[in-house]
Amino acid sequence: MKLGLAENLSHVKKEIHQSALMAGRDPDSVKLVAVSKNQPAAKINELMNAGQLDFGENRCQELEEKYAQVSGVNWHFVGHLQTNKAKAVVELCDLIHSVDSLKLIRKIHSTAQEIDKVQKILLEVNVGGEGTKSGFAPRELPPLLDTLKQLPFSNVRITGLMAMAPLVEPEKTRPVFRKLFSIAQELHLRELSMGMTNDYKTAIGEGATIVRIGTAVFSGT
Repeated sequence: MKLGLAENLSHVKKEIHQSALMAGRDPDSVKLVAVSKNQPAAKINELMNAGQLDFGENRCQELEEKYAQVSGVNWHFVGHLQTNKAKAVVELCDLIHSVDSLKLIRKIHSTAQEIDKVQKILLEVNVGGEGTKSGFAPRELPPLLDTLKQLPFSNVRITGLMAMAPLVEPEKTRPVFRKLFSIAQELHLRELSMGMTNDYKTAIGEGATIVRIGTAVFSGT
């Protein structure tokens, strides 16, 4: 029998709790972002009523449509963000996960400055150097952070890192997550957005503080 959304959510939260405990971590240190792309606003409202408050979108237009239909939640942008779409995303989102260029950081800063907002962002890292993925190479991060310290970017706050692991068996994603954790430690960044339906338990074991889960929440596992 197919479970309802509230039951799916409860199951995922239990799995997150158990995975954190197995890793010797506080379960409250892991935030679930329900990735709601291609899902109707009615389902988001249903999950909100079941206690889920953080939702992730990967397209600006879809985010804007749902923002008008759902209130009382925290929106996360988890997809590739073009600079010409940054204004709307900054206006609507609590956290932007997928920041992958200095040009985009500049645009986010100027937009946030216009509306007197400090925009929280994560830097997307292409840990494995995959040609099909966006993100900074690990070696680019230290000079980037040095550059940002020397520029007046007071309306952008870098809170951590984000990565997309390869779509392979969960255990094979472990080196990617472990590497991202190591980079974050070296750079003194706290948040780590990594892990999706396929591999979030592995990601939690390697230090994820945010997991982005769509299928398991909306469709079950």
